[in-house]
Formats: sequence, structure tokens, C-alpha cells
Amino acid sequence: MAETAVLPDMAHAEVVRRGRRLAYWTLFFTAIEAAVALFAGERADSTALIGFGVDSLIEVFSAAVVLWRLRVGERGERREAVALRLVGASLLLLALYIAFEAIHTLVGGHEKPTPSILGLVMAVGSILIMQLLARAKRRIAAELNSGAVHADSLQSEICSYLAGILLAGLALNALFHWWWADPAAALIMTPFIAKEGFEAWRGNACGCRDLPHEH
Repeated sequence: MAETAVLPDMAHAEVVRRGRRLAYWTLFFTAIEAAVALFAGERADSTALIGFGVDSLIEVFSAAVVLWRLRVGERGERREAVALRLVGASLLLLALYIAFEAIHTLVGGHEKPTPSILGLVMAVGSILIMQLLARAKRRIAAELNSGAVHADSLQSEICSYLAGILLAGLALNALFHWWWADPAAALIMTPFIAKEGFEAWRGNACGCRDLPHEH
């Protein structure tokens, strides 16, 4: 009887440890991703790369929030709602920034973005790594019934989609010198980021509240 009472707690603790490991890996990869994207974007005058880099910085914050949420446990539900709103507000501001810069580049035609091989390599790596992280985080979120973890998994998944859009824009610019493909890719990113921000702000980034608790 004693063993059956202990096993659920041990299983829950193991899930929390796995969640923390994923959050640490996310912090590691997104920090590198942000640094590379911002560096490459600055050198290439790429709105898409810079926007992607700032989005990655917000993901670093989101991963840090998840780590904190896993430490405070069930007592942190109210704080989790505040954390989700902070992530949502940051994403909405980012969407506005990207839209403004992309339109300014398209209309003005100044400082046309140049091809970026470093950006292309980074985008391919982001697609692969973020898809793997998103799948693993979804499993953890379901087991812990955590909205913050699930919202973080959505951010990783959307990050991979954004990386795909970024890759298309950078590739068109590199292959055909279509400079306008870069800001166009940035504009295509905007609704995805805005939707993500609205969901996080409203605190219903997933249906985690309807999921059964692990016992």
C-alpha cells in the first residue's frame, strides 16, 4: 500500500524534471537562435531576421516563465495567468513592430536586405529543433495540466513555422535577388505572432483546463 501511494508522486516529480530539462534546452537554443538572427539581420538589413530574433528573445522569457512555474507548482496558478499576459503583450508589441518595419521597407525601398547564408542555416536548424521541442512540451503540458507549458509548446511550434516563412523569404532573396521577399516574409509572420499573443493574453492558449489531472 505504501508503494502505491508513493508512485504517483514519483511519477509527477519525474514529469516536472523532464519539463525543466526541456525549458533549459529551450533557453539554450532560443538564446543562440536570437543572437544569430539579430546578428545576421543587422548585417543584412533584414526585417524578417530581426523580427525573428526578437521573437526568439520573447521565447527565452517564456521558457524562463515555464521554469519558474514548474518550481512554484500548483500554488502558482495566479502567477501563471500574469506570466501568460506578459508573454502575450510582448508578442503583440512584436507583431506591431514587424508590420511597421516591413511596410516601411516595402514602401520606402531603402536599405534593401541583402542575402544571408548565416540566416538560411539558422532557419533550417530552427525548423528541426523547434518541432522536436514543441512535441515534447505538449506531452509534458498534458501530464502536468499546465497552461504555461502548453503555451510555451505553441510558441516553439509557431517558431518553427516562422522559421519556414523566414527560410522562404531568405531563399528567394539569395537565389533570385528578390529583396522584397524579405519584408514580405516578415509581414506574413505578423498574423501568426499576433494570434499567439492574443491567445496568451486571454489566458486560454490551450485547452489545458479541460485536461484531467495526473494522480
